[in-house]
Amino acid sequence: MKYLLHIDTSTNTGVVAIGRNGILLAYRITEEQRNHASTINIMINDLLSEVKISFEEIAAIVVCGGPGSYTGLRIGMATAKGLCYALDKPTILDNRLDLLAYQAYAQHGKTYSQYIVLLTAREKEYFISIYNNDFICTLPPQHIEQKNLSELAEQKENTYIITDGNEQTVSHLINNTMLDLNVRIDLPIWIFYSFEEYNCNKTVNSLTAEPFYLKQVYTHK
Repeated sequence: MKYLLHIDTSTNTGVVAIGRNGILLAYRITEEQRNHASTINIMINDLLSEVKISFEEIAAIVVCGGPGSYTGLRIGMATAKGLCYALDKPTILDNRLDLLAYQAYAQHGKTYSQYIVLLTAREKEYFISIYNNDFICTLPPQHIEQKNLSELAEQKENTYIITDGNEQTVSHLINNTMLDLNVRIDLPIWIFYSFEEYNCNKTVNSLTAEPFYLKQVYTHK
């Protein structure tokens, strides 16, 4: 039995979940974004108690590395790194854009010609990635300005867009689209996806791994 612990603090919602051999066993969710740092370890301990396993029985730690909230990303990554170091376990680092595209692809397959994930970074700025209907990434995750969106998104019929952006704005910029406004990660699909990664040894160096910031960090003096 391979147990994988999943951590996602990249958004307002903090999530921890346990999968066994690619099947979701249990999860915890909190909507208290400002308390991710104080609640994440409590949620993990509660989760392990529920499924009745120890930290040593975890085969790997899976973390959603963003893009998303800078503070949230650092909290999730630091938690994963600490556990991996203490337990000598491998780290799997997933990009949120990849996960959202994959769950759409898992549902619709070749029904659509391409899958675009478009998440709001700030006003008139987005995080974007594009995949064809073989789930091959044709545009790696990156940060763009709205004025460049039409150039990057090839105009194809039956384009499926996962977005938290304004419907009218997105539809105007990219034609022939099906919009999906659900940008929450589907836990059963993530558990399956990460278990496949684990079986293919798609791990990262936990000491040097960094979140997917994708854009410059702005600070105020």
